[in-house]
Amino acid sequence: MRYNPAAPVCGLRCPPLQSVSGMVSFGLFCLMGYRDRGSAVSEVLGNAVQMVQWAEEAGFEAAWFAEHHFSNYCVCPSPLVMVNHCAGLTTRIKLGPAVIVVPLYHPVRLLAEIGMTQALLGEYRFLLGLGSGYQPYEFERFGADLGDSKARLDEFLALMDRAYAGETFSFDGDFTALPETSISTRPLDGVPPIWIAGDSESTHRLAARRGFVPIITGRWFGADYLAEQRERIDASYAAEGFGGQSHELGILRFVCVTESDEETLDYLVNARQQMRFAAALRNRQEAMDGGMLIEKPFSGEPTLEEMAASLPVGVPATVAARLTADIRASGASHMMLNIQAAGSTMAQAERTIRAFASEIRPAIERGLAEDPGAVG
Repeated sequence: MRYNPAAPVCGLRCPPLQSVSGMVSFGLFCLMGYRDRGSAVSEVLGNAVQMVQWAEEAGFEAAWFAEHHFSNYCVCPSPLVMVNHCAGLTTRIKLGPAVIVVPLYHPVRLLAEIGMTQALLGEYRFLLGLGSGYQPYEFERFGADLGDSKARLDEFLALMDRAYAGETFSFDGDFTALPETSISTRPLDGVPPIWIAGDSESTHRLAARRGFVPIITGRWFGADYLAEQRERIDASYAAEGFGGQSHELGILRFVCVTESDEETLDYLVNARQQMRFAAALRNRQEAMDGGMLIEKPFSGEPTLEEMAASLPVGVPATVAARLTADIRASGASHMMLNIQAAGSTMAQAERTIRAFASEIRPAIERGLAEDPGAVG
């Protein structure tokens, strides 16, 4: 039977990621890149594991792991490996890829590995982030076509519906065809919660149709930009017949507690490097020195001072006030905090995570309690 992408078989809508307080939830985002040539991969990955443990102690609801390939932008080629590793070193925090670049995988193997991960973590700890990818540099080296990446993601979702719906299934798609087959690790209670990354109308409409949670980045802008983004997303949901702002939304944000203006600018140099690398890789403008990306400005790049005026970076009160404004403007239900960026230090990361528990989150929740309608 040929698949119909408009008619999912499982039909499960994803439950929200709930905070203990019932307000917005928070997650740690781990990109796992580095700035200095010769940095040990074991140290970069070990630092991410340490931050996840700190985040669990600090009451974060989730930790997320990126996937990228072939450069120092990110040294994590398999976020599911990180999820499974960290699951054995933590007890409560939810864990998920943010995101698996679906077109770079054999879809049937990926289905089996997702099912295995959910079986190992349990249905209440595993979060599944998926995306179509955006970096030509990666796709070329996998022999994949970026031009059909969104179509491959759509078909994978239809394949997942059919594969997880029963003990056996068959499938006839544009990219994958299977005779009667069984995924031995399929989740017996349906698909895990799914989060979808992308800043396009097609991605947001897909999220609306399927009940997925869209993930967007605030980049270097402030709350006004996030309000505009929310309006765009709401328009996509309305086009699919879902009005209002009650749907879930994840926002990715640079965050760091610093102790001086000089330290703030130093952290933002690292955040800017991360943004420069992402812009170059997105726009096919990357320049390499061996395995190291060469940092160069991008069109429309903000100054460090402009970034300092918008991002949640600074003393705890500043971080709390700006995150509160971001949440109010966007109606976000989940904030993914990108705390360790490029060459920023683990001392800064630990300080930020500790301050989040003792000062920042309580201040955010007090602020949101005054305007509960702002929370998605």
